[in-house]
Parts: sequence; C-alpha cells; structure tokens
Amino acid sequence: MQWMAKFIQRLFDARRDLFEEGGRLEKLGPFFEATEAFFLYPVLPTAKKPVIRDSLDLKRFMSLVIVALLPPTLFGIWNVGYQSRLASGLSTGLLPVLTTGLSFVLPLIIVSYAVGFFWETLFASIRKHPISEGLLVTGLLYPLTLPPDLPLWQAAVGMSFGIVIGKEIFGGTGRNIFNPALTARAFVFFAYPAQMSGNAVWVAVRNKGGETLDAVTGATPLALTSLTAPFNSVEAMLRENGYTLTKLFLGHYTGTVGGTSAILCLLGAAFLVALGIANYRVVVGGILGLLAMAATLNLFAGPNTPPWFAINPVYHLASGGFAFGIAYMATDPVSGPGTNGARWIYGFLIGLLTILIRVFNPAFPEGVMLAILFMNLFAPLMEYVEVHLRISKRIPNV
Repeated sequence: MQWMAKFIQRLFDARRDLFEEGGRLEKLGPFFEATEAFFLYPVLPTAKKPVIRDSLDLKRFMSLVIVALLPPTLFGIWNVGYQSRLASGLSTGLLPVLTTGLSFVLPLIIVSYAVGFFWETLFASIRKHPISEGLLVTGLLYPLTLPPDLPLWQAAVGMSFGIVIGKEIFGGTGRNIFNPALTARAFVFFAYPAQMSGNAVWVAVRNKGGETLDAVTGATPLALTSLTAPFNSVEAMLRENGYTLTKLFLGHYTGTVGGTSAILCLLGAAFLVALGIANYRVVVGGILGLLAMAATLNLFAGPNTPPWFAINPVYHLASGGFAFGIAYMATDPVSGPGTNGARWIYGFLIGLLTILIRVFNPAFPEGVMLAILFMNLFAPLMEYVEVHLRISKRIPNV
C-alpha cells in the first residue's frame, strides 16, 4: 500500500501549482486540499515546541464518526431494500435486497455530498479558507434521516438550506448554532410535508418502468400510534401490527433510512463515547430525561388522557429516531454545550421535550428533531450560566 500512497502523492504534487496562489485554478484551492486530505492523511510534525501529543485532530474526529455511522447506514440499505421488495412481493434474498436498497439510498447520499461540496467549495473560495471536514459527517447524517423515496431535488434543496443557512451564514464549521444536518432535515419536513409524513412515504417501491410508486402504505410505529383510539392501549396496538419491543429495538420496520435500529445507534453512541468523540453526559442525560418524563406521564394516565400517557417508557426509547438523534445529533460538539454540567441538563431536556412533543402534538410524532434544534438554541445560554455560577463560587482575591 505504501507504493500506492506514493503514487497518489505524486499525482497531487504534479498539479499542486495550478491550485496554489497565482495558479490558474487558485479559486479551487480549498477543494484540491480537501480532496488530497481525503486520499492522503497529512502527517505533519510539529515544527517547534510546544509539541502536540494528542492524536485526535479534526480529520480523525470526523473519520471516527463516519465509522460509527457505518452500521446504521449498512443496516438502512438492507432494511430499505427488504421493505421495498416485501411490499412488491419480490424475492427477499440478501443480494437482491442489498441491490434494491442501494438503488434508493446511494443516490440520496451522492446528492447530499455533491450539493454539500458545492456550497463548501464556494464559501471556502470566497473566504479563502480550507474546506471543513465537518461536511463528511453532515453529508452522511442528513440522508440517513430521510424517507427512502424522497425526490432527489428535494433532498438537494434541503442540503443547500442546511449548509448555507444552518452553517455558512454563521461563519462555517465551529461557529454554527444549529446542527446542519438537522437544519436541513427540518427544512424538508416543513417545506415538503407530503413527502416527509404520512403512511405512504416510508416504503420505496418501483414499478417495471423504474418509476417510484407512492401508493404503498407503510406506517411507522409512531405514526401508527397517533391513530390509536382513546382508551385503547398503544402497546397492544403496536403488538397487533407486529411491532414488538424486540422488533423496535432491532429496527426491522419501515422508517427513515438509518434511524430505525435503536440498538445499532446506541452501540454507535457507546463507540463514540469510548473513543472520547461524544460526551456520555449528553447521551445518558437524554435517555434519563426520556424515561423520567414518560414515567411521570404514566402516573397521570387515566381514561380521559391520551393513550401515550400509559405506554411503557422503554417503547419511547426503542421506537422512532430518538436513539439516532441522541447518539449522532445531540452529541455534536459545536451546536451543543461544552461544559459538563450544561451537558447533563442539555441531554435531559432533549429527552424530556421529545416525550412532550410526541404525546401532546400528534402532528409531530417523532419529536426528537425539534427537541434537539430547540436545545441547540439554548446551549450557549446554558454554558454561560454554568461558567458564571462557577466563577461566583471562587474565593475573591483580597
């Protein structure tokens, strides 16, 4: 492999002068650097003291997040293909399922990265700074939160909004208030509700002509529970439709591309926490907030309350995209708080708000997306309060 690395390095070196200052393609210099960094991880020693000894730089940080996202991505490809072929009455063998899944998921990912790199390159050229590696994560996170049959042009519009409005107008990576992937997803959700909600958007099926059909119903567990009649048990309705607790944790049902498998998302969170990428306080706080709020509503459950009041709190954890959101979105170090106390409160309130939105607003059965974006807004305030509380406890100088 060393000879291949040297060969690739020579290819970049031969064209470097075109993209440096004064070259014909100087404006595309950030794109050239980003492409080189993708193929060749730069090993630059510190020239003088102090010597940097931490091996976790931004590129490795983002690369490890991509690794943690691979299990939900691969499972999502398989699940999309399986649900599609099952609805079509076709063979559900492994290879046909993967081929079908790739035909729906891969275009979403390609469009996400293509649009993202376009905007990143444009802003990097204007501002004369390198392209941020944060796009590598945003470009994969965003399509995993979408229905598999979303029109590609709508996915492109959403990604444009997430990058430009959600990040670049604030100054780029490290300065954005909101998570760019969630901002993009929220825009598509509110701009194109017919393609982002309901029972006919979660199973992607094509006819013999290659066109995507939208007549196949595939209600997600959360959408199904919104149809539960008063006085009926949500858990019973889920079980009658085949949504056992085990199936919900495994994620073998219709939903977003990568957000259905709670167990894979929680394992991804554990991986990120173990490597120091994510902070465990946000993840644990979020789960505690979700379970605590759901258990509190159980205490007030009665014949005149919505069916969600009486559901087992574990069902909230297993169903929908909460596990995906708390593992990969809420742990974003830029849009979340950086102090430990604020992280506990931040995560806890995300879980709490997720339950409140799910239970009291049937129009938004998911909840976690709005909860995280709302807490992104208050993260700087929470940091400010904690820092000033700590300063106030110091012994004043005399």
